[in-house]
Amino acid sequence: MASVDKTAIPKIRSRNDGAAVPLSDSDRKLLNQMQGSFPLDQRPYLRVAEALGVTEDQVLADIRRLLDDRIIRQVTPIYDTRALGYGSMLVAAKVDAEHPWAPAKIINSHPGVSHNYLRNHEFNMWFTLAVEADSELGLQGTLDVLQELTGAESIRQLPTLQLFKIRMDLEMEGDTASLSAEGVAQAPIELGRQAYSQVDVDVICTTQGDLPVVAEPYAEAASALGWTQDELLNHLAVMQERGILRRVAAILYHRRAGFSANGMGVWNVPEERIDELGPRMAAVRGISHCYQRPTYEDWRFSVFTMAHGRSKEECDAVLDSIAQSTGITDRATLYSSTEFKKIRLLYFTDAFRNWEREYAGT
Repeated sequence: MASVDKTAIPKIRSRNDGAAVPLSDSDRKLLNQMQGSFPLDQRPYLRVAEALGVTEDQVLADIRRLLDDRIIRQVTPIYDTRALGYGSMLVAAKVDAEHPWAPAKIINSHPGVSHNYLRNHEFNMWFTLAVEADSELGLQGTLDVLQELTGAESIRQLPTLQLFKIRMDLEMEGDTASLSAEGVAQAPIELGRQAYSQVDVDVICTTQGDLPVVAEPYAEAASALGWTQDELLNHLAVMQERGILRRVAAILYHRRAGFSANGMGVWNVPEERIDELGPRMAAVRGISHCYQRPTYEDWRFSVFTMAHGRSKEECDAVLDSIAQSTGITDRATLYSSTEFKKIRLLYFTDAFRNWEREYAGT
């Protein structure tokens, strides 16, 4: 096995997103629109402007300002990892609590690690890992390599058994009561690989990453593919219907947008009540992600809910509302103290094979 090249490993972010930045009411309305209602359209910023009653030029200027101020991380297509056949899971690891930085750098080096956080628990490092469908190592082999390289005492695989919600919208205008309110419960979201073509791969490779903040943001990608914008947009719409493209949206820097806390509420829900309560927990507006995951002798919590709030107290209020409405009291809340990595995955690149070749000799 190759030794770890420290110069090849991304730097760690030692503070999450920095201090919150004051936002105007118009900024909050714009951010809500950009997170949840950004359309597949040749002039999407014009459609946003029409919805807000302002001009397209104003929206473009405001988006550029919010990018420069690091309120918006990026505007980007969000493709579905599982639909593309990538194996993925949440992973909890026990690493040296006094010296977590070196293990974090090693974990961050893997291109399929999109999120990596230090949390207040015996299992203190939590990261998401994805590998390509044709990975020689696979998920288990990759975790074996990471455990050896990091010296992690224990690693727990927490794949998704049922997905009840995945929608990372920060409610910029709501108060604590609205974040704690229960909406309409929906059925679990089906997971699984979808058939896709080389044309789909070409579209993904051409459009993934930052979408240009210009009046016609799809023009450059359409030209690179040799298509008209309408042809590209129609193809993206079909990919969305097939579940390959989830949406196009603005991704925010949580802390700078005012959401300084994220609490992973984990619940010991009786097996026979998971199908009933999972959708109800997911329906709470302040919950962005809700999953059923496996349990172990040293991990009894079966349902995970991610709460985001402007303070720890607001996250607690969201999770307390779930406890009150469901009657489930055996829970823990894991707060992140350090964000080691947060990116959107880039698909169909050489980075995955290069990592396996460098660190595992495959």
